[in-house]
Formats: sequence, structure tokens, C-alpha cells
Amino acid sequence: MGKIGATELVIVLVIALVIFGPSKLPEIGKALGKGIGEFKAHAKKITEDEKDTNKKSDDKNDD
Repeated sequence: MGKIGATELVIVLVIALVIFGPSKLPEIGKALGKGIGEFKAHAKKITEDEKDTNKKSDDKNDD
């Protein structure tokens, strides 16, 4: 459980088409894509910051 198959994806897309209509779907898709991109960028930055913090901490402990 937790994985979305092709059938479930088609059902979700059809429901979205019925609810929002064909004119709004491109806008919603663009906004969703932008949000996912921003989330990934911030998650990557947090991960890099954490690695830098751990590296600095390890360098201090070596002294």
C-alpha cells in the first residue's frame, strides 16, 4: 500500500478534470510543479546545511 498505480492515477486525473475543468488544469499543474520544485530546493539546502554543520562540528572535535 502507498504506491499509486496507473489505474489510480487515471482515476485521480479524471476526477480533477471533472472538478476543475480543462481550463484550470494547466494552471494547477504549473502551480503544483513549482511548489514541488521549491520544496526540493529547500530540502536540498537544508541537507547541505546539515552536512556543513556536521563537518564543522567534526573539525572542531579533531582539534
